[in-house]
Amino acid sequence: MPLDNLGDTFSDATQASVEAFQRSRGLAITGVVDETTWSRLLEAGWRLGDRLLYLVKPYLRGDDVAELQVLLSQLGFDPGRVDGVFGPLLDRALSEFQRNCALETNGTLTQRTLNELRRFSPGGDRTLVNEARDGAGFGQPQHGPLVVWGPSPLAPVIARHLPNVDFDPSRAGWTVEQVAAHANAAGALGVISVSQQSDWSGLHLHYWASYHSYSRRGEQLASTVANAVSRDDVAMRIEVTGMALPILRETQMTTLHVEHAAMTPEESGHLAKAVSQAIRDFFHS
Repeated sequence: MPLDNLGDTFSDATQASVEAFQRSRGLAITGVVDETTWSRLLEAGWRLGDRLLYLVKPYLRGDDVAELQVLLSQLGFDPGRVDGVFGPLLDRALSEFQRNCALETNGTLTQRTLNELRRFSPGGDRTLVNEARDGAGFGQPQHGPLVVWGPSPLAPVIARHLPNVDFDPSRAGWTVEQVAAHANAAGALGVISVSQQSDWSGLHLHYWASYHSYSRRGEQLASTVANAVSRDDVAMRIEVTGMALPILRETQMTTLHVEHAAMTPEESGHLAKAVSQAIRDFFHS
């Protein structure tokens, strides 16, 4: 049921619609319109052609940006992953398209540029260039440290077992935006985000996935960790899920978000050893 037909009462039907939206956008399904859900609702209102799109800080975000990324990627121009964020890679891809079409090369989606994009658009499903690149193993080169972050007692234990790690306990209170900016600026090899959840049991492993695309490397990392933990006979339920949580969206490299239940120090040490060994093998083997 569309949200604009529900009146001004937050009813059970409204909550169901919020949950459906959260599910479709890879967010935690809470039925609560928190800051992240509200910002994604606003982004969903933009359609390609509603506004000029160009590189500016803070970056423009919206479904129109995601559609632009898809169109360029289908034509062989690499805007990075389809995440609805107008960053430097999209600016470069759009400029390259304009240059190939003898348009003014300014990285701005004008009406003339949009007309050319739609004229050349293949229509229907077509492999995106970034997915083909990732499938062939040609991801964006990263040579920096492995960033470990999160308000969890498991984070420092995992960090101790990893080489070339960037971990600082004082960052536990950092926002997602601060962590992502730090990792992106450092050209991090990967990001491991860890949080403890008091209202569930088990181990939840999340990689980037949206309604347009997903991280093949992220899925492989999450599956590698899940297999390692299950082989190590850690007694807990393990779930691997693609999501579009802020930490997964804002970081430009392979990122794994780990959510776990409260554990004893002995359990934490055992789990951290299995998780860190899998991460080390994935990135350094």
